Amino acid sequence: MLDKELLAKIKQIQIYTSHAVNASFAGQYESVFKGRGMQFEDVREYVAGDDVRDIDWNVTAREGKAYIKRFVEEREMTVILAVDMSASGNFGTAGKLKKELAAELCAVLAFAATRNNDKVGLVIFSDKIELFVPPKKGDKHVLRLIRELLGFEEKGIGTDINMALDYIGRVTRKRSTIFLVSDFLTGGSEFVKPLSLLKRRHDVVAVTVRDGSEMKLAACGIVEFTDAETGEVFCVDCSDKNIRQQFELMNVNRFINLHNSFTSAKIDCIDVNTDRPYINNLVSFFHKRRKRR
Repeated sequence: MLDKELLAKIKQIQIYTSHAVNASFAGQYESVFKGRGMQFEDVREYVAGDDVRDIDWNVTAREGKAYIKRFVEEREMTVILAVDMSASGNFGTAGKLKKELAAELCAVLAFAATRNNDKVGLVIFSDKIELFVPPKKGDKHVLRLIRELLGFEEKGIGTDINMALDYIGRVTRKRSTIFLVSDFLTGGSEFVKPLSLLKRRHDVVAVTVRDGSEMKLAACGIVEFTDAETGEVFCVDCSDKNIRQQFELMNVNRFINLHNSFTSAKIDCIDVNTDRPYINNLVSFFHKRRKRR
């Protein structure tokens, strides 16, 4: 049974994300992601002017006269939400944890997909595959995905993106759009190769989830920090200006290197923060994609 608090969160996210989808990019999703290929429908007799490359030679040989293949634009798509739910997601200083932001954003994407009759699947990972929900259609299925994300309690505390990418490549046979949602605190260069391999068969979009306090330190004296994924405890003198500057520079460089890794793998990226509205970032992403088509 779901507790009342979780049910309330699910209902709240359902109402908010449904409104966001309808108000912000109801048509943009379709214009960006739909019609990405052609699928075979049936055959018909060849008539003068038809492209000979479309001739179905097996049917032609069987019937004794030329037939060509008919194709229709492939409208149905599969979306895979691959979400990092490792222990570092249990952090947030702006009224929302990173993993809560990830769940909410995934809900928006899932509702946008189901509005266009697409299938949506879910992979939750940490340093292991925590959950796989095969792609299906419908609002009821989307609500299940939201429930799984909001109510999830990780078994692993670390992060293994390479393992997750390998798993997704094995379980996702049909060409899909894969949203890889993570804080990517493990870096970037080590998963360029598996990202590039996955990109060969699928449309891959990276979504970075951040909190402002991870980028800058407040001048608040000596603070004890605990690494959520390793358990390491260390103290930092946040009143030291040089330490704060070094911390900020380190994180800026890490973020630049991460984006360079995505660029080298030809992966689009959406950046979202716990302290800012993410809908604007999604709308901007859809606009950029549409211009490229």
